[in-house]
Amino acid sequence: MGCFLREWKLEDAGELATLLDNQKIQVNLRDGLPYPYRKKDAEEFILHSLLTNRKFSLAIVSEHMVIGSIGVFRQENIHFRTAEIGYYIGEAYWGKGLGTEALKQMCQLVFETTDIVRIFAEPFSDNIASCRILEKAGFQLEGTLRKSAYKKGLFKDQQMYSFIKE
Repeated sequence: MGCFLREWKLEDAGELATLLDNQKIQVNLRDGLPYPYRKKDAEEFILHSLLTNRKFSLAIVSEHMVIGSIGVFRQENIHFRTAEIGYYIGEAYWGKGLGTEALKQMCQLVFETTDIVRIFAEPFSDNIASCRILEKAGFQLEGTLRKSAYKKGLFKDQQMYSFIKE
């Protein structure tokens, strides 16, 4: 089982809604996503991605099914050659190496088509699976960002990972 990245399609909304209507995924994402996550929410996300020409907000697809999402977001000002990456994989697809594969594909795409030289991620420190995915994809741990996030009434540490274009 492998995966590939592609632009979102409006007909992906049902699969996307099913993936994100899961507290085990949302607990590790930034705030702002509705829960429950409905098809209407997915349609709005997909339309926004398509209308704003977000070249680096892509669906992760395996065996003709949307199994996750990955996005790269260029930073500003003196950090304009740096981008943040974020991703999630549907729970049914955890532990199959698909997150690592998607990360490698996205980093290669970004480095080959832009002037970005540094991609970083900041998973919560207790999200061991995401930290492991980053490490397997070639990201290096730079350090712990102590109490850098506040989610659901709790301060959370985050890990700072980066992947540098050589």
